[in-house]
Amino acid sequence: MIAIFKKELWSFFGNWSAWLIIGAFSLIGSLFLFFFENDSNIFDIGTASLQSYFVLAPWLLLFIIPAVSMKTLAEEEQSGTLFWLFSQPLKISEIILGKFLAVWVVGILCIIPSLIYLYTVYTLGVPTGNIDLGATFGSYFGLIVLIAAFSAVGILASSLSPNQIMAYLLGVFMCFFLYFGLEQLASYKLLGGADYILGNLGFYQHFIAFTRGLIDTKDVFYFLVVIAVCLFFAKIFVEKKK
Repeated sequence: MIAIFKKELWSFFGNWSAWLIIGAFSLIGSLFLFFFENDSNIFDIGTASLQSYFVLAPWLLLFIIPAVSMKTLAEEEQSGTLFWLFSQPLKISEIILGKFLAVWVVGILCIIPSLIYLYTVYTLGVPTGNIDLGATFGSYFGLIVLIAAFSAVGILASSLSPNQIMAYLLGVFMCFFLYFGLEQLASYKLLGGADYILGNLGFYQHFIAFTRGLIDTKDVFYFLVVIAVCLFFAKIFVEKKK
């Protein structure tokens, strides 16, 4: 697993693709938070809070993470190197986990530059430091867990698709549906009492709980289950190709 993890990280950072993705994520986030006139602009909001960042970041990540994960298995299959991996003394689960961890690390590195935003808001507060650090660090924890879930979904999409473009489109659709789609379907209140259950099947409600500064074990457990299920099915689909 460690060998696959290192190989994937080298493939991401060796050809500048990861650097470009991290740079693009940070640039877009900075433009929306500090320059563009919109509901996320910190100066327009007038409060010392990073909550607008934690609303914006998942939307950027559901496009970014599938772009990172699309090549993990789809490209291997397309180029024929996936069958070379099958000939190595590696378990399918080790291949899947190694690739998942590499995508997760790249996703976490995307949000590291946002610590500059935290420092900026911290110093601009009146008085200095007037920011809810509990909610902020809870939101960061939630974002890291959400990135892991998006990464697992992206790996699953890559295992299902024969090429990278299909893997990306499928990954974006699945991430969008799980993060926002189920929540929207529940908001229509078409199923009566089942709407509450439907809303809680999606990522949104569980992620929002973290942004309030509450790290509940049930929310953590939910994301762990989603990650495990996605990686389990990715393993099954890869085994079928073997």
